Amino acid sequence: MTTVIATIVVLGILIFVHELGHFLLAKLLGVKVQAFSLGFPPTLLRRKWGETEYRLSVIPLGGYVKLLGENPDDPVPPGEEHRSFSHRPLWHRALIVLAGPGFNLLFAVVALTLTFAFHGIPYTLPKVGEVMPDSPAARAGLRKDDLVLTIDGKDISRWEDLVIAVRQAGERPLTFTVQRGEKLLTLTITPKRMETTDFFGKRVSVPLIGVTPGEHLGVIRVSPVAALGQGVSSTGRIVEMTFISLWKLVTREIPTSALGGPILIAQMAGKQAEQGAIPLIYFMASLSVNLTLLNLLPIPILDGGHMVFIFWEAIRGKPPAMKHREAAQALGLMILLALMILVFYQDLQRLFQGS
Repeated sequence: MTTVIATIVVLGILIFVHELGHFLLAKLLGVKVQAFSLGFPPTLLRRKWGETEYRLSVIPLGGYVKLLGENPDDPVPPGEEHRSFSHRPLWHRALIVLAGPGFNLLFAVVALTLTFAFHGIPYTLPKVGEVMPDSPAARAGLRKDDLVLTIDGKDISRWEDLVIAVRQAGERPLTFTVQRGEKLLTLTITPKRMETTDFFGKRVSVPLIGVTPGEHLGVIRVSPVAALGQGVSSTGRIVEMTFISLWKLVTREIPTSALGGPILIAQMAGKQAEQGAIPLIYFMASLSVNLTLLNLLPIPILDGGHMVFIFWEAIRGKPPAMKHREAAQALGLMILLALMILVFYQDLQRLFQGS
């Protein structure tokens, strides 16, 4: 039940934020919004307020905002041309299209900033979680829950400090000072080059001592201004890592088996929700950035595809012919369906392999 609720909350919020961006910019620029829908048809609930019909639909994998004159050939009632999307200046249309991905990116910044401001910036303490059998750490006597204080006399305050120190040392002996209960111990551990997976799931060979981090976190309290700076920089790092991941997928450095779809999102949402509100917010921020970049891909029917049509019109001085537009959108739909089938297949394969 936690997984179901967490998935509905995560997807619902991120879809709402995305469509809200399109909606607000259209309203701000005077374009008539005919419908605002969370989810895809069939429609469960509908209510009209003012000139816009608000809908809640069955399929929770997206949403849409229907604008007057969204396509150049759409009929526009006489006297409402000034409120038609296709009759607005190119820069108006571009802003409305980009507002959806823009709001998803803004959501990540705001969510992380508020988390850092009210909760602080979390980090993983250098406390040992699990020790692999017959690893360098096990042979040296390191145990679960040992707190690493120094390595070769250098203070270790975060788990990342430990990882960096081990990898920089190569395979030379290191002197660890650890706290075990009330005792301080000195251990000599020689890292060993072992195979593991990096952030992108790629197999790499690096010096390791054979330990995993525990679940103990520390928190750095910061001012609202510092929280904003950290929120922006953290979002920037997520953007960078997402770009790198997409490129590695294209160049096949990351296998397609690493792709995930709705089932994986649901599993991760449930797992993060069980760990608490803060991990769930981090997951939502990361997923929101991913949605930003995916929506900007130049695939017709996505926001990036709409921007291609706008650039075409800016260069040629007229929109592409409707038959060409429809053919491109059909191709875009086929591409998206193929991607959905692929990620569903990978999700199901992981599900059955894990069972």
